[in-house]
Amino acid sequence: MQEEIFVTGAGIVSAIGMNKQENLAALKAKRGGIAPIRYLQTSRAFPVGEVKASNEEMCHALRVPATAITTRSSLMGMIAAREALEQAALHGRNARVALISGTTVGGMDKSEQYYIDFLENDTRNEYIAAHDCGACTEMIADYFGLFSLVETLSTACSSAANAILLGAALLRDGRVDAVVAGGCECITKFHLNGFNTLMILDKEPCKPFDARRAGLTLGEGAAYLVLETGTAARQRGAIPLCRLSGHANSSDAFHQTASSPDGQGAFLSMTRALNAAGLSPTEIDYINAHGTGTINNDASEGMAIQRVFGEKIPPVSSTKSFTGHTTSAAGGVEAVISILALQENFIPANLHFTTPMPELAFVPSTGREGVASRHVLSNSFGFGGNNTSLVFSKL
Repeated sequence: MQEEIFVTGAGIVSAIGMNKQENLAALKAKRGGIAPIRYLQTSRAFPVGEVKASNEEMCHALRVPATAITTRSSLMGMIAAREALEQAALHGRNARVALISGTTVGGMDKSEQYYIDFLENDTRNEYIAAHDCGACTEMIADYFGLFSLVETLSTACSSAANAILLGAALLRDGRVDAVVAGGCECITKFHLNGFNTLMILDKEPCKPFDARRAGLTLGEGAAYLVLETGTAARQRGAIPLCRLSGHANSSDAFHQTASSPDGQGAFLSMTRALNAAGLSPTEIDYINAHGTGTINNDASEGMAIQRVFGEKIPPVSSTKSFTGHTTSAAGGVEAVISILALQENFIPANLHFTTPMPELAFVPSTGREGVASRHVLSNSFGFGGNNTSLVFSKL
């Protein structure tokens, strides 16, 4: 019998807050964080879900010298990981702690900013080494000086969810005693222009699962979970928040960027995650959908949800309507939001919804409080058909 995996700490930074309490307050108040661009230096005018802090403000909060070589992704990651570690009371007591972080943009915010400098002189060359996604993970690891294993995953928008999945596998294999798993991602010009080229950015805040949806809203953020086996948690006297009761990954390999029309990959990841958790579809009380607001994703994911849950579909919402699409960090951000919903007995709203999609037999939740969920499902789907579903269960 496989050992159970528990979540003993969680931390989050997003457009709606710099910690769990701020995010929870915004979710319950149905207060989104999507706004005009403030921090990214660009002429584009799309609404975005930016974290409401400058790099300098985050350095100050972390007591990192303003002159240090940092990136926006790594700074957000440090803040989120610190909150998770503090809640888990995991501070150097255990020599076998892994950091598994998902990101794709990495330090591109600095390398694109200093690109002309790289070509014309050598005053900013130190940021060349900060460009790749693994550099951000190393910066986070160096800040804490705690980790015996450090890994970076880059599977587009399923990256952070896959980091959580990998962390659970490492624990069950006995390779480590605790894992900090999740992801971090900042908005960059490359990022923004790339999605604009794909013509999937909405000029208004995104409208997931709405017939009027016109694309996604980019966001940024970071979120991490501390994962431990039941044995390790008991030995430390850690207080679990919930169980990671099931998880699964699939790939439909349908298209470089689009989901398959019938949602086959999403169907497989959800059904396999439910099977791993030993649950029937009727036992899921809430689905935190991937729900990007694009024409393709919402139809594909919606069809997959209907295939899995039939006529008894639980409340569904996309919290990207609050945070924007945090891309590689989304699986971590939405895992923490799912855990908050589980702990605080509420269903997050799907903001900006007005018009049902004619091809779907369900509409997203407008939000409810006083809902005692036992099991929640969180979906994260990436380019190339890489699909990951996580199930979190109340203790």
